[in-house]
Amino acid sequence: MIKLSSLLLLAMAPFSAAAEPSERAVSLAQSLLIVDGHVDAPSTIAEAGADMSDGKKAVDFDYVRAKAGGLDAPFMSIYVAADYEEKGGAKARAGILIGLMEGLAAQHPDKFEIATSPQDVRRIAAEGKIAMPLGMENGSPIEGDLDNLKHFYDRGVRYITLAHSKTNHISDSSYDENEKWDGLSPFGFEVVRVMNNLGMMVDVSHITDAALEDVLSVTRVPVMASHSSLRHFTPDFHRNLPDELVKKIGENGGVIMINFGSSFLTEEANGYRGKGTAAREAEEKRMGRKMNEEEVAAFATTYLSENPYPFATLDDVLNHIDRTVELAGIDHVGIGSDYDGVGDSLPIGLKDVSTFPALIDGLIARGYDDVAIEKILSGNAMRVWEEVEEARNKRWR
Repeated sequence: MIKLSSLLLLAMAPFSAAAEPSERAVSLAQSLLIVDGHVDAPSTIAEAGADMSDGKKAVDFDYVRAKAGGLDAPFMSIYVAADYEEKGGAKARAGILIGLMEGLAAQHPDKFEIATSPQDVRRIAAEGKIAMPLGMENGSPIEGDLDNLKHFYDRGVRYITLAHSKTNHISDSSYDENEKWDGLSPFGFEVVRVMNNLGMMVDVSHITDAALEDVLSVTRVPVMASHSSLRHFTPDFHRNLPDELVKKIGENGGVIMINFGSSFLTEEANGYRGKGTAAREAEEKRMGRKMNEEEVAAFATTYLSENPYPFATLDDVLNHIDRTVELAGIDHVGIGSDYDGVGDSLPIGLKDVSTFPALIDGLIARGYDDVAIEKILSGNAMRVWEEVEEARNKRWR
């Protein structure tokens, strides 16, 4: 979860409405299982008091829009900010967010249920409810104790993103120039092994290339990238995956779940904030001093009005899907939108969870048949989850 600044959120230009989806796309959205690898609704509830049951205070995800879009199983992100690694309280923070999801399911048992297995997902979806599998974003809550992996597994967590925006005691982060471990830490190797044994998926989003190589060297099951896109389209953005690692995840049997944030999708959007910062710093240099808070706000408003944010489009998402298929194969791509986690940077045409039919129309236009669409929407992610569970079960037979 990477939030845009409040100034950017306030100043972004309105976006055009998406075209009405085709009947075929709506029918497929409602008949096929749709799994999203990463939705940050728990943090939206915690920070904004959002009500996911009726959408009155929601941002990108709520029950009504999920049902309209055909979304059956969003992995709820138990996001723990990187600063908890140093200040402490990471495990407690994760527990609070898990509790919020348990509370949501308890308050609205006709709408939501926590899912702890692929079988749960299918049953809950068949009952007309939204399944909520849990994924923990950042391994800091493990707090150096392997027993905590079992603790979180018992609380329902089924994947862990090993690091977030800073290097932690498990892994280096792709956002952090301080690559302390040159990949995984010694403890991180043990974390991956124990996760394999528990039947908990290893999420390689956010970690460095070297750390991902380390994961692939030790895991005995497929991995997932729950919300990552491709570096081919954003060459300087190390948070996205390079071609060679996309191929290796495919060879591992894993799944790359494409992030919808505009900065993940195009080079222009990815560099937008940096250009704005450079423009402000140039103006401060001309002024001979730093701007105060009011001046920064005024500058941002003017800059954004003169340089509108370059939203990505549905076609950009499809480009990432196409290239993943080209590199890794149709069995290794999925959807990891990052709804509620990337602010108002979502692409034109995919602004919230009601818009999955638009994505399906795009896939149809690109020549994907119903079998391939089913794999992208859920089949590949479910297969990885099932293979991880099966490997655990074999170990205990």
